Amino acid sequence: MQPIIAAENVGKQYQIGTQSAAYSTMREALTNAVFSLRRVGNRSDRNKQKIWALRDVSFTVNPGEVVGIIGRNGAGKSTLLKILSRVTEPTEGRVVLHGRVGSLLEVGTGFHPELTGRENVLLNGSILGMSRKEILRQFDQIVDFAEVRQFIDTPVKRYSSGMYLRLAFAVAAHLEPEILVVDEVLAVGDVSFQKKCLGKMGEVAKEGRTVLFVSHNMAAISALCTKAMVLSQGCIDFPVGEVRTAVDKYLSRVNEITQTELGRRTDRQGEGRIRIVHFAVFDRNGNEQEYLASGQEVDLRMYYECHENARPKNITVAIGISSPAGGFVALLSNQLTAEAFDQLPDRGVFSCQLEKLPLAPGSYTLNLIVRQNDVVQDWIQEAVNIVVEAGDFYGTGRMPPVSHGGVFLEQHWTANHS
Repeated sequence: MQPIIAAENVGKQYQIGTQSAAYSTMREALTNAVFSLRRVGNRSDRNKQKIWALRDVSFTVNPGEVVGIIGRNGAGKSTLLKILSRVTEPTEGRVVLHGRVGSLLEVGTGFHPELTGRENVLLNGSILGMSRKEILRQFDQIVDFAEVRQFIDTPVKRYSSGMYLRLAFAVAAHLEPEILVVDEVLAVGDVSFQKKCLGKMGEVAKEGRTVLFVSHNMAAISALCTKAMVLSQGCIDFPVGEVRTAVDKYLSRVNEITQTELGRRTDRQGEGRIRIVHFAVFDRNGNEQEYLASGQEVDLRMYYECHENARPKNITVAIGISSPAGGFVALLSNQLTAEAFDQLPDRGVFSCQLEKLPLAPGSYTLNLIVRQNDVVQDWIQEAVNIVVEAGDFYGTGRMPPVSHGGVFLEQHWTANHS
């Protein structure tokens, strides 16, 4: 059987501090050309740092396969999908595709902001090589699936991010490409729409079309995909193969960071008389969790050991939660709740219970710190990465749009006569 996708030694290199030409406008290109002339002979410009987002990536996908692409943030997943979707070209190697590609990558990809939703549907269909008659045959299904009929003749620049992405997914899935490429569909809309997306992807797969699916949701990967691959630091960590093995490989990498390495980490600050040696997350029944869900009851545990007769008294413990982009999201600390830690054993566990995990779906970085009498004893920045999946935080099946995510707040609304 001839593969529908064949990647051969694909690599993508970026120069830090420059914009990819694939995204530059004519004005930006001319401006960059002028500045490049001014910089001729400038040694510091020639020595700008270059990084490889992908290196030596080779794999094949057969027609009708649903392949999950798994990896931590920065592994190269989105870069690979952009190359497969012809959004950007590889620096080295090549990709051979036998069929039309429909893709949902990120906000801004594939739609023209000045055109209406209707015009963008027609434009995308034309790009895929479809006739106007073929596009119109699918048009009502696209609009109904995206739930944007009221705004279909409004320029998409006025859409919310949720509306934009719903229409983008509907277009990608309904215009009958032989290859459907989807990056983090579970970040689209509320829980009910996410289920619609997964259901549609399942229908596409049953029709014999090929799907490439990037997600941090291991349950969705396991349920939807027939094969999976794992990327790590731009390279293939596990080649296209059995889904369960790929998921286990990925989770083992997560576990190496969240469970094994803290005690051996040397990039830490503080006096060191009290040291964090382990971190783990448990559910309400005391079962250790590998990945979490919004609204889930969780118990965050920091295991510690004391050195040099520390005699732990007046201890302050904190967990700082940051987004993948580095923005601070929340702080957990016994100091905030006025719960004193005195007369502790030389070895034990600091435990923080959350009745409902308030984090929106995504990947988060935890910074861990222990103080004694306000003196830092152990501080590990970027100590742990956790992945939070979509959950029913409010018990309604609804979630805020991605652009308004971050932290969910318990709330109750009333309306009264003035």
